[in-house]
Amino acid sequence: MSDEEGPTPSQADDRSPKTSDVYRVDGDLPTRFNNPDCFRGYSKKAVHPMYRTTNQTYGGKKPTVHEMPTSFSGTRRGFSEQLVRGGMYGDHGFNTSLERSAISSPASINKLYDRRNFHRLYGGAGDETNAELK
Repeated sequence: MSDEEGPTPSQADDRSPKTSDVYRVDGDLPTRFNNPDCFRGYSKKAVHPMYRTTNQTYGGKKPTVHEMPTSFSGTRRGFSEQLVRGGMYGDHGFNTSLERSAISSPASINKLYDRRNFHRLYGGAGDETNAELK
């Protein structure tokens, strides 16, 4: 492997500072938090300064040992495991309310599934709602 391709993760572990070298960390800290150089994929593309956002500026920088967490508390997955087994809660209640349209007048009922009479202005010639417009 040539030096132009960059160091492998094992080589980077030997040369780069670890979070544990600078800060006191928990013993069960995952390796990715103790070695910030293992994070890959940060932008090297040059963006015109006029169009660069602060998010691009902050997100384009690799993390250092000073941004890494010193402790890690994993969560139990009991709630998620229960959802996997039983599925999401679904409300299968009976809807008895009338849907009112924000497009039409407040007194008219939304006729969403009746394409011809969906809006009072688009109704057919025999529609009683168009009688008031004529």
